[in-house]
Amino acid sequence: MPFSSSKDLIDPSNRLSSWTVDRDCCHWHGVVCHNLTSHVYQLHLGRFPVYETKEGYEAYKRSMFGGKLNPSLLNLKHLNYFDLSSNNFYASPIPSFIGSMKSLTSLNLSNSGFVGLIPPQLGNLSNLLSLNLKCSWDNDLYVNNLQWLSGLPLLQYLDMSYVNLSKASDWLQVTDTLPSLYELRLSRCQLPFNPPTPSVNFSSLVVDLHNITSLRRLELFGNNFNSSIPNWLYSFSCLEFLNLADNNLQGTISSAIGNLTSAISIDLSRNELGGKLPRSLGNLCKLREIILTSNKWSQEISEILESLSGCVSDRLEILDLSDSQFHGHLTDELGLFKNLAHLDLQNNSISGPLPVSFGNLSSLTNLDLSNNLFNGTLPQNFGQLSKLNGLFIESNMLEGAVSESHFSNLTRLEAIIAFGNRLTLNVSHDWIPPFQLYTLSLRSWNLGPEFPPWLCSQRYLQFLDISNTQISDVIPPSFWNLSSQFSYLNLSHNQINGEIPNNPSILSAALVIDLSSNHFKGSLPYISSSVTELDLSDNSFSKSISSFLCFKMNDSKSIGYLNLEKNNLSGKIPDCWTMWHKLEILNLGNNNFTGNIPASIGSLTLLKSLHLRNNKFSGNLPSSLRNCENLVIIDVAENEFVGSIPSWIGHRFSSLMSLNLHSNNFHGHIPKELCALTSLQILDLSHNKLSRGIPGCVKKFSAMATKNGSNPDMSFNPPNNFFGETLPLESELLVIKGKAREYSTILHLVKCIDFSNNNLSGEIPKEVTSLQGLQSLNLSYNLLIGSIPENIGAMGSLESIDFSMNQLSGQIPSRMSSLTFLNHLNLSNNNLIGKIPLSTQLQSFNASGFIGNKLCGLPLSNNCTINDVNPDKENKGSKHNGGLEVDWFFVSMALGFVVGFWGVCGPLLLNKQWRIMYFQFLYHMGYKLKSLVLL
Repeated sequence: MPFSSSKDLIDPSNRLSSWTVDRDCCHWHGVVCHNLTSHVYQLHLGRFPVYETKEGYEAYKRSMFGGKLNPSLLNLKHLNYFDLSSNNFYASPIPSFIGSMKSLTSLNLSNSGFVGLIPPQLGNLSNLLSLNLKCSWDNDLYVNNLQWLSGLPLLQYLDMSYVNLSKASDWLQVTDTLPSLYELRLSRCQLPFNPPTPSVNFSSLVVDLHNITSLRRLELFGNNFNSSIPNWLYSFSCLEFLNLADNNLQGTISSAIGNLTSAISIDLSRNELGGKLPRSLGNLCKLREIILTSNKWSQEISEILESLSGCVSDRLEILDLSDSQFHGHLTDELGLFKNLAHLDLQNNSISGPLPVSFGNLSSLTNLDLSNNLFNGTLPQNFGQLSKLNGLFIESNMLEGAVSESHFSNLTRLEAIIAFGNRLTLNVSHDWIPPFQLYTLSLRSWNLGPEFPPWLCSQRYLQFLDISNTQISDVIPPSFWNLSSQFSYLNLSHNQINGEIPNNPSILSAALVIDLSSNHFKGSLPYISSSVTELDLSDNSFSKSISSFLCFKMNDSKSIGYLNLEKNNLSGKIPDCWTMWHKLEILNLGNNNFTGNIPASIGSLTLLKSLHLRNNKFSGNLPSSLRNCENLVIIDVAENEFVGSIPSWIGHRFSSLMSLNLHSNNFHGHIPKELCALTSLQILDLSHNKLSRGIPGCVKKFSAMATKNGSNPDMSFNPPNNFFGETLPLESELLVIKGKAREYSTILHLVKCIDFSNNNLSGEIPKEVTSLQGLQSLNLSYNLLIGSIPENIGAMGSLESIDFSMNQLSGQIPSRMSSLTFLNHLNLSNNNLIGKIPLSTQLQSFNASGFIGNKLCGLPLSNNCTINDVNPDKENKGSKHNGGLEVDWFFVSMALGFVVGFWGVCGPLLLNKQWRIMYFQFLYHMGYKLKSLVLL
């Protein structure tokens, strides 16, 4: 081979170091010469991507050829095999001169980064038997038509997967002209599909090389045909492998599928097929694999098993019917499939007990029955499945005891995922399992009260979830000695106690650690820099956070989720946040932290959620916090922050959805800049010292103005969802409808404003009525005057209104009666007058919501006259000798009452501000007592 053929290649890993002029080219790397003629007839320059580590992947990328191909390749007159697969000729077109390499019988340019139009000159390679032009997902290669394929009459193998064939409307007709075609792969090619095509006649292909009489493999998955299955597909009597997955195919499967008598594998997954599967599937006696997942079959599972229980059951190895709306019960026909290795029935509605015939499936290696309605116990003969590698039975209704006999012969078992059942593991204290697991999830089983000692025998365990399993014990040291192998560890929602060893080698490989809702105590453990999620909330950890936060300050932390709430942590927060720059969710709420928030918290530029509720933080909100522009939730309620509400909150946090400053010492006015927070759904400024008026620009809260709209971005879910965990990571304690309640799963649906218990004055701005998506509005315990906005009836989503303890006057707007979702209303202790508007809603509320006004009508007991004035009561005092009889006892009692009343209560009645402050004091005391009761 001429040396010049390699001069334009880029060879970063020096794979062609043997290509020197002083060495026989037949000994060059990748060059194969004929034994007799010494002609170069094969070039193996492809790369097979084999790698398991990041380092291996980097080495693979470095070994790719780049650059361009040199036309001197045409000098290789005898070259019949040319493999350039898995290289990186990015941005280079396939050279058209390849079409002149007439000796080629095999050309493989797959996944080599070529782009642009496939040169039609390839149609000149009349000796070609195999052509592989498969490219990446990006459809970088394309054609205008496929007429050039008709020049390849000997072609047996064609793979153009991921090539853009959207313009190739002739693909069916052209491929029908290839009489020797044995294997056709055109997956994810954007193929146009215009059935029916009666001119296509694959079944009449002539006999040619290797006695091939018809197509054996047809792969067309991922083309989104959006049609029914064409009848001509059923005529491929010699077809062995058929893959039509992910094509949006609709309708039913014809009974003519029974004509595919040579079929070994059929994949119709991820379509919209429905109806019943034809019984003729039972005629496909060579069938070893059938994949029908993610369709809309309306059929009992027992009918499928019955139709396949004939000759098919003798050979079938893979049966995947998952996520396809099957129902009914499993029957004993299942035991006939003795060669079945993979059975996947997950995500259906199959119910009833598991049949004992499971024990007959001696070849089973993978069993997935998850997310169904199975009940009863786990059959003991599961222990006979000696080849079983993976057992997935999560999210069913199985119950009862699981004993050692269930696992007696499962020596090859590597994964058990069985959470979401009501099963109890009943094994002896010294039981040693016959298996070594990599993955185990028994969430919600009964494993306690003792910590399972058999777990310490699992030397390769990487993913472990035994949360909510009624364990109330100390973790043995032997378990912590194994912890360096864990990537995922979830021991949450138990009653595990004791301390975590403060050893840096503990959990050194972990990515996700959830030890929440236990009784762990002592100092926070040292955590590896590789951890991405850490939840230690709802425990009894105490002391300072400094050692934890500042451990290995020079190591950049990978953690994105950190939850330390509901512990007994105390002291000041150290200024050590600079290496935690990947944090997205930070929860330090419900502890005993004191002091100022350190300035380095501004380095958390990816932060989306900040929870500091119920601590003793003081000082101003740090100005560096304005760097955290991605914040969606800010909750600093129930602290001792002072100063004015920073106006930059409105400028910097354009994505903010929840702002909770409840129960602090903020003073000054509500800054108008907050109105720029158009995504805001929750705004709680209650229990502060804010004054002046409510800004009319609240109408700019467009998220609150939208009915039925919500943003799921407020409820972050675990990014590493290994075992189907769906618990939200976000929650907020809000006072709505007069009650304090923690919102979590529906937090993103809540829209509320709470300005209560401040010193706000002026009128309620009429602009607030434009917030038609608002569900709760609380302006109580302020100094507001004027009337209730007349257009309040337009706020059709309101469920709770509290305007109590203000100085509002005028009548209740009649349109308030149109608030059909309203179920909490408190207008008490204002200066409202007149008749309460008649409606089903308003008359259903408790009278306490209207007292302390000059109102009449239901639900109050005092009726209104026609003129809305109560009639005078008749003076029924006793008369004596035509005059009033004086009872000095009652006179003195009345005088004493008057003096006592005006001496104590008079100032409260005469001075509205004093009265408000007095009731605010009582409300604060009641709130604190209520909080103590809740704790």
